[in-house]
Amino acid sequence: MTTHIALFRGINVGGNNKLPMKDLSEILAGLGYENIRTYIQSGNVAFETVGKLGANEAVKISKAIQNKMGFKPTVLLMGAEKLATAVSKNPYPVDIGKVVHFYFLDAPAATPNLEKLEALKIKSEQFTLTDTVFYLYAPDGIGQSKLAASAEKLIGVPATARNWNTVEKLTNMVGE
Repeated sequence: MTTHIALFRGINVGGNNKLPMKDLSEILAGLGYENIRTYIQSGNVAFETVGKLGANEAVKISKAIQNKMGFKPTVLLMGAEKLATAVSKNPYPVDIGKVVHFYFLDAPAATPNLEKLEALKIKSEQFTLTDTVFYLYAPDGIGQSKLAASAEKLIGVPATARNWNTVEKLTNMVGE
C-alpha cells in the first residue's frame, strides 16, 4: 500500500463549503481509497492506495466532492515522501508550532517575486522558498503578517498552508 496526503483548501471556513470529515471519508472510500484518516475540519487527510495515484487524481477527488456536496474544493495531493522531505528541510524552530507555516506548492515557482515578499515581511519574520514549500516563520502570529496574506500571489503558484502543529500531526498519521 502507498500512503498519500490530501490537503483541501477552503472547506469549513466561515460556515462556507461545509464538508464534515465523516462525509469526506465516505467520498474518498467511494473512490477506492483505504485506511482514511482525517485531522481537524480544515481538510487534512491521509489515505492509502494500491500503487500510485493517477495524474488527474486531485481533479477526480474534487469532482466527487462536487457531485455529493455541491462545491468543488481545490485539492493538493502529495506522497508521504514529499511530506517527509518538507519536514526535514524546514529551516525554522518548531518549539512553538503555530508560528511555523508550510505553504505546500502545487508546482515549483517559476518566477516568484522575492523582492516584494522581502518587502512585506515584518522584522521578526523569516521565509525560505524551495521547489515544493514556502516556509514562513511568523513569531508574532500569522494574523499580524502582511506576508502571509500575499505569499501565494507573490510566489506565483497555487499553494495551501498548514502550521507546524498540523504538519506534525500529518507526519504521525502517515505512520498509522
